Amino acid sequence: MTEDPEVHILFVCMGNICRSPTAHGVFRRLVEEAGLSRRIHIDSAGTHAYHVGEPADKRSQAAAARRGIEFSDLRARQVGAEDFERFHYVLAMDKDNLSHLRYMCPEAHRSKVGLFLEYDGTRRAREVPDPYFGGDKGFEKVLDLVEAGARGLLDHVRKNHL
Repeated sequence: MTEDPEVHILFVCMGNICRSPTAHGVFRRLVEEAGLSRRIHIDSAGTHAYHVGEPADKRSQAAAARRGIEFSDLRARQVGAEDFERFHYVLAMDKDNLSHLRYMCPEAHRSKVGLFLEYDGTRRAREVPDPYFGGDKGFEKVLDLVEAGARGLLDHVRKNHL
C-alpha cells in the first residue's frame, strides 16, 4: 500500500516576523480544518536574519487573534539552501523577496519559487505589503490578502497533489 502524498510549503518575507508567519498561521488553520495536517507541511522563513529566534510581531499576532488565528509558537528563521530541496513551494510575499529567493535558489529548484498571491483567485493584489512601519490597518489588510491567498493555495494543492 502506498502512502498518501505529502506537500511541503514555505512562506517567505524579509524578516519572518509579520507577513510569512501570518501566512503560516492562516494556512495552518485552513489545513487543520480540512483534516490535511498529516499531508501538508508548513513553515515560514525570512530572506534576512534580522529577527532569527524571535516570535512574530505582536501586532501581527493580535490582528490574527481577533480572527481566531494563533501562531505564538512560531519563531523567525532565515531561508537556507536546504529549503529549496525540501519544499515543493517556496512562496514570497513580495517581488523583492521573490528576487532574493531566485538569486539564492539552485537552477534545479527554480520552478518551486513564486509569489504567494498568485494563488489568490480574486487577484486584488500581486504582493502582500509589509505592515511593519504602518498602523494597525496594515496588519488587517495583510490578513485579508493572506486569507484569500491561503484559500486559493489550498484549492490548488488539493487539485494538483492530493
